[in-house]
Amino acid sequence: MARNDCLVYLNGDFLPLGEAKVSVLDRGFLFGDGVYEVIPVYGGRPFRLDEHLRRLDNSLRGIRMTNPLPDARWADIFGRLIAGVHDQYLYLQVTRGFAPKRDHAIPAEVNPTVFVMCSPIAPIPVSGVRAVTLDDIRWQWCHIKAITLLANVLLRQEAVDRGAAEAILVRDGWVTEGAASNVFAVIDGVLTTPPKSSDLLPGITRDLVLELALENGVPAVEQRIRVDDLKSAAEIWLTSSTREILPVIELDGVRVGTAEPGPLWSRMQAIYQAYKERLRSA
Repeated sequence: MARNDCLVYLNGDFLPLGEAKVSVLDRGFLFGDGVYEVIPVYGGRPFRLDEHLRRLDNSLRGIRMTNPLPDARWADIFGRLIAGVHDQYLYLQVTRGFAPKRDHAIPAEVNPTVFVMCSPIAPIPVSGVRAVTLDDIRWQWCHIKAITLLANVLLRQEAVDRGAAEAILVRDGWVTEGAASNVFAVIDGVLTTPPKSSDLLPGITRDLVLELALENGVPAVEQRIRVDDLKSAAEIWLTSSTREILPVIELDGVRVGTAEPGPLWSRMQAIYQAYKERLRSA
């Protein structure tokens, strides 16, 4: 099926992507007034579905919206869109919807716009990537998975302009997260990631990596990371739903460790892939 003919869900209908239309007066288009989720799919099954739907609830509450659909209906929609057993991901977006007047204030009565599509996951560069540190210029409610991603776009593009794959963001000397990822560092033999706060998105993959590390005897903590400690870390990883656990081999033009994926990453990568295989065969 051609990309433009892929089936998507929009406001109660399943239709080809090329036929999906949203009003120019939708508040998502005019104000970025909405939230989103990205859910990996392995073996035809949404990955950590309950956790993703709980985060969606939290994001919606954060912008004064209620979830427009019950969990069972979300699952039904996902089931209709997932095709095959190859690795893919669901993208869902909920905006506040169409309003007849452009006004910053939230309308008293408005129906949300709900959109879902499913796409293949791109190959993950397990050989490692380059990253740069940049000042975190985003808003103060980064725990909400909002569609207002202009700052993230500009930060990620600056990283790309510098020949890097990701920007690792720093606020007042402390590491927060990547422009589109969470950050881990191996510091003094301990796997470390910044604790949850309004400065960063509570990543589902982040939480799973911590869970799997502790289950398998890997020392791991949630602890603030100074940028100087990050730059001297033995290993640095980025985690996200579609990039899983991605090793950073160079930071700000300086090699990380041996400039190759480190031994703890190799161990956790094997643990993570084994976890996925168990899901596929369940």
